[in-house]
Amino acid sequence: MTAGAEPAARPVGAHRWVLPAVALAVALAVLAPVLGRGFVLAYDMVFAPRHTLLPDSLGLGSMLPRSVPSDAVVAFATWLVPGDIVQKLALAAALFFAALGAGRLVPTESVGTRVVAALAYAWSAYVAERLFIGHWQLLLAYACLPWIFRFGLDLRQGVPKAGARLVLASVPAVLTAPGGILAALTAMAAAGRRRLPFVAGVMLVLNAPWLLPGLLHPGASAASPDGVAAFAARAENWGTAVVTLLGLGGVWNSEVTPVSRSNPVLPLLTLAMVAAALLGLRVLAHRWGVAPARALVLLGAFGVLLAALPTFPAGTALMRWLTEHGPGFAVLRDSQRWIAWWALPLALGFALAAEAAGRWLTTTAGPRLVLVVAALFPIALLPDLAFAGFGRLTTVHYPPDWTRVREIIAADPGPGDVLTLPLGSFRQFDWNAWRTQLDPAPRVLTRPTVLDDTLFVGGRPVPGEDRRIPELRAALPDAAALTRAGITWLLLEKGTAGWRAAPIPPGAVTVFDGRWLTLYRLPGQAHPYNPPGPPAALILSGDLAAIILIASSLLWWGLPTGKLSPAQRTRTRE
Repeated sequence: MTAGAEPAARPVGAHRWVLPAVALAVALAVLAPVLGRGFVLAYDMVFAPRHTLLPDSLGLGSMLPRSVPSDAVVAFATWLVPGDIVQKLALAAALFFAALGAGRLVPTESVGTRVVAALAYAWSAYVAERLFIGHWQLLLAYACLPWIFRFGLDLRQGVPKAGARLVLASVPAVLTAPGGILAALTAMAAAGRRRLPFVAGVMLVLNAPWLLPGLLHPGASAASPDGVAAFAARAENWGTAVVTLLGLGGVWNSEVTPVSRSNPVLPLLTLAMVAAALLGLRVLAHRWGVAPARALVLLGAFGVLLAALPTFPAGTALMRWLTEHGPGFAVLRDSQRWIAWWALPLALGFALAAEAAGRWLTTTAGPRLVLVVAALFPIALLPDLAFAGFGRLTTVHYPPDWTRVREIIAADPGPGDVLTLPLGSFRQFDWNAWRTQLDPAPRVLTRPTVLDDTLFVGGRPVPGEDRRIPELRAALPDAAALTRAGITWLLLEKGTAGWRAAPIPPGAVTVFDGRWLTLYRLPGQAHPYNPPGPPAALILSGDLAAIILIASSLLWWGLPTGKLSPAQRTRTRE
């Protein structure tokens, strides 16, 4: 907002509850079928009744830190609350705060305009596809972006305590590397050049728990460049991949794409929405000022560019080279996720365009009618986000076998890790209605569990990143070779493809044999597996620095000093 501009008025009376009610309605409309007890196990979204805190949870194990520090945070949360409740709280919070944040960010006095922005942001293809593929951490980061930009604008304007609020709003986003990157660039764009050193330093510390393990891990450059093409964004209909990305779709996995995304008129409706948003962004520039509005638009354009890059031959070649030669660049492979930056200017611009269009109508009901149509537009484009994707997601309970196996392994004081069979990181269990899901063993069991993380995309294998797998694959079914490689336990997961042909070494002792799991103990004493890893002291120092920053921000935010005076309040946005 430019100096001297009128601030957006706060909704008064019952109107102040409209936006939270809409945000709650969005969360319920999407998640109502899965809010009962039980777990939603789909693709990468795997929660356990109680996660175990292991070295890999902090980036100190053999695996690359793909879920650092989210696994550690979930382990702590499930120590207090059952895992299925933690999962539902995370999903509901992502949907609720995404809608509420976008609605509160748009500079307007109109509650209807806020509702349009909320629905355009939260009821989107990005939310649907990332929900169905199980990227709950990315959904939390997506929900944080409006709040991060809001407090970044406050920091730009010198509002007291804005820095503390910016830190706290970023905390859920930094649970993984992609979310941390989304948060960092959003904060820097919102706060402006004068605040750039402060914001960059804060974001560096906040992201240290995943950044340090990612950069210092011996396998940081082990990602296969073949994943660039496999994980590239794709067109979901006759429109190009770029048009699909402009509509916030295009995830690499076609199995999680809602059916409505194949609508033949969708590309035209997408372009119409983008055109309206571009017109509305002129209103945004008038109300915010040119500099912050331009920063938001450039950030969104950068997201589209980065997402579209691997869809072009030259972009694919560049990304392959970066992935192969630069540590940490594998985080860019799933390119569609970066259009989260485009979602904000799209939602805000579309809402402000609807508000402006309504003002052109001379009838009393005209403006309201335009806003109602605009609010329903995202829902009409994507009706199959409702009711958990019309039944695409459901809840299930872990069979008792998992609890029993966890108890047996936890009671064993000896060394040695677990290898799951059949080899592969994804499962389709009979007890989960054959839905594709990540193997839950590493999160259920109380010691390191090794998975073959080779991934098949469109029938093409993308080599995994765990350097133990080639050795262990070659060792099967030699029990002695497996124990030399640090394996004590074999867990045969039944009721999934290939389990009957899994190679069980001769001499392996059956410790537990249930309907869904069979646990074998290998003869002999396993050699402890102690691979070279990142320096633990440095990694833990990064964790401690992030915790201190969060705690100090929380303390500063709660202190009575620095509260806004009446004169300062009139100069700030809502």
